[in-house]
Amino acid sequence: MMWFSFWRSRNRFSLEELRYLTEQLQKIQIVNEVNKDFVIEALRSIAELVTYGDQHDSTFFDFFMEKQVLGEFIRILKISRTVTVSLQLLQTMSIMIQNLKNEHAIYYLFSNEHINYLITYSFDFRNEELLSYYISFLRAISGHLNKSTIALLVKTQNDEVVSFPLYVEAIQYAFHEESMIRIAIRALTLNVYHVGDESVNRYVASGTLANYFTDLVAFFKKQCLTLNDLVVQASQETSKDFSSSIIAFADEIEDNLYYFSDVISAGIPDVDKLITDNLLRLLILPLLLPSLIEAGLGIGAVTSLYLLCCILRIVKIKDLANTIVAAFFCPQGAFVSLPEAKMNGAAISYKLQHLKSEESAQSSNGYVVEDEGNLKLSIPEDVSLQDSCGDPNLSLRETVLSYLNVGNDVQVLGSLSVVATLSQTKELEESMLDAFGILPKRKQHKKLLLQALVGESSGEEQLFSSGSNSTRCGFVSELDSYLQKLKEYGVSSSFELRSSPRSCRSQVLDALVNLFCRSDISAGTLWHGGWLLRQLLPYSEAEFNMQHLKLLRESFVTSSSNILLEARGTWADLLISVLCDEWRKCKKVTESSSPRNELRCMLLPSSSGGCVISSESLAAGERMYEVVKAFVLLYQLQVFSQGIPLPDHAPIFPPVDIPQNSRGRAMGLDTVGPKQGVELKLVDAIPCRIAFERGKERYVWFQAVSMGTSGWIVLVEELPLRQNVGVVRVVAPLAACNPRIDDKHPRWLHLRIRPPTLQSLNPSKTAALGKAKARTLVDGRWTLAFRDEESCKSAVSMIHEEFNLLSQEVERQFKPLFDPDYLMVPPGSSSHPESPNTNSSNRL
Repeated sequence: MMWFSFWRSRNRFSLEELRYLTEQLQKIQIVNEVNKDFVIEALRSIAELVTYGDQHDSTFFDFFMEKQVLGEFIRILKISRTVTVSLQLLQTMSIMIQNLKNEHAIYYLFSNEHINYLITYSFDFRNEELLSYYISFLRAISGHLNKSTIALLVKTQNDEVVSFPLYVEAIQYAFHEESMIRIAIRALTLNVYHVGDESVNRYVASGTLANYFTDLVAFFKKQCLTLNDLVVQASQETSKDFSSSIIAFADEIEDNLYYFSDVISAGIPDVDKLITDNLLRLLILPLLLPSLIEAGLGIGAVTSLYLLCCILRIVKIKDLANTIVAAFFCPQGAFVSLPEAKMNGAAISYKLQHLKSEESAQSSNGYVVEDEGNLKLSIPEDVSLQDSCGDPNLSLRETVLSYLNVGNDVQVLGSLSVVATLSQTKELEESMLDAFGILPKRKQHKKLLLQALVGESSGEEQLFSSGSNSTRCGFVSELDSYLQKLKEYGVSSSFELRSSPRSCRSQVLDALVNLFCRSDISAGTLWHGGWLLRQLLPYSEAEFNMQHLKLLRESFVTSSSNILLEARGTWADLLISVLCDEWRKCKKVTESSSPRNELRCMLLPSSSGGCVISSESLAAGERMYEVVKAFVLLYQLQVFSQGIPLPDHAPIFPPVDIPQNSRGRAMGLDTVGPKQGVELKLVDAIPCRIAFERGKERYVWFQAVSMGTSGWIVLVEELPLRQNVGVVRVVAPLAACNPRIDDKHPRWLHLRIRPPTLQSLNPSKTAALGKAKARTLVDGRWTLAFRDEESCKSAVSMIHEEFNLLSQEVERQFKPLFDPDYLMVPPGSSSHPESPNTNSSNRL
């Protein structure tokens, strides 16, 4: 009956209590269903008392050591027949290890074989909760690792580590199906790597343990293929929303790469080489690069472009980055015939090897990475460029650039992202960037100036000439060394430098200019191209040739026609404000020092911020945004190509004063416009009836009015005691009302009522990608009943008259954007041919 005496009255936080609990544990000979509750409570209480003593009374831990309580824990585990005791024991150890602050206490816990015994004990992990507690226990130990404590957990022979149970057992679960377990194991391994113990580092990077890094890449490859499956499924099943799933998986992909980066930052010799070798051998060379030129390899071109960008941005390895760039100079034929199966066969699972070499390992202790040959490969439907760029002698670099001319929107975005990422990758040799044709001009000038200052004749000659022979020679030397490395991976090609870096740069510039002339590419993607162009040519227009200027001008003229159509379109009243807003955004984007990090956009199916577009006006609003964004970019490129500083604000005319004899002034409106409940004068108002609810007609006065670039349909209820004065009951936008007289009832007027703003479609104001709830947006419909046909026709005439005034004001303010004279001298300057301070309304 000793478990009943456990509840007798004692000071809970006392040495007497700890002594009592220890004595009771020592008396137990077997743990079963009868006494397990006492044992569990005793273990929990001992952990609580030891933690309390660590902070308040050192005699508690002295007693813990004297009575070898840790040994009692091991004995209890051996004689226990219930899983719940094992759970509590692991939790007890985790609590003590996590909360003990005294280094002496930590050293004691780690200084005997009890910890290693618990680590290697054969727990029954068919209980998932037990595995979670075990992983937490391992992670708690790793949190106290340093050069002193790690030596207590390893076995050495001739100053070399020959056994490290904590690490060996932990990586058994590195690829477990449960993500939280994978995260915990990665945290543990990083704690081991960042201790900086040289003998431990040699141990984890040698022998069968080095295959852990191979398994990491193999597991990562499997995740890449799963991500591609989601992307393909999203493109095929457009009725379902896969955005959240794609984003979640992309997050995990990027987390894996950041883990690679953290491993590399630990500075373990040869680990960066292991990761580089496996990424190239298992993923990049046999799968990602060939998928850019050949469909049916199990991964789509867009997914490959996304993954290449992520790898280059996150995994900072010089050899990896330069080898990838060198591969871009190889012809297509060097990749199409790569023996992928042979490469995949090199990825032997660490888990399998470990089981063969150590018979004591538990087969149920982990998640084995599947053989790559058994992976299910889905065939993506996004079209590769093999049909249009099928020349096997064409380099992969030229293939990627050709996406800019013949690829679809997401392929263009992917290609731009790869080129932009390469230009921003600091690990790349500048000569490699120069040969690719994307070395920013400022870096080029800086390099040549430095060579000239230190007395290198080649630098001085290049600085003041158009030649680049020295750069060409340097490039060939560096590229040749990386091409030799590629041969080790089965990429064999007889490379010949067919073009100088200057010619390669012209190729990039040609592709970008041609891109700006495409009308089937979204404006957001074109902005990415604008950023890249500004990076390549930050200072002057010298590298634009006459053909470039002609193409840019023609594209600008076409865009000007499109935006003029919008001045008489559905959203004419918002056109000025949208243009001014997009002007600032475009300038900020293209002049930024780094590209926008929206790589995931290329993976997501096209959407409208979670809105289901089911109305003409909202579809027109989306189109208007595209037209404005494209026009703003092309205008700014026109300014840039002329070498003119770009103004911070759009060069448009300011609004003019509203004439006193206008309908709006006569009604008593100010610039804010009509508001519900405000009194207005009835000017040219037409009586009519409208029913907003079935069977409830209201008698109102119809008025259409514009002020500057704004316009409204106003329904007013006349005040009975004040003649020709009424109260505003309903207000709707004038633009897009699309008046139509009913065919059968000529006294009825049908109006379309669009939303007052475009906030729901503005990408900058929508919810996070994939998280916006879908909602249906529709246009409203009004039907007004007038007294007679003439009144109905008069209402239509009033709408057209006021909308024409609105459109004319929009066109007047836009005028500086379409005149070449205004392009050279922004409005407001003293030499401007038409000052905005004059009454420009007289000139229209």
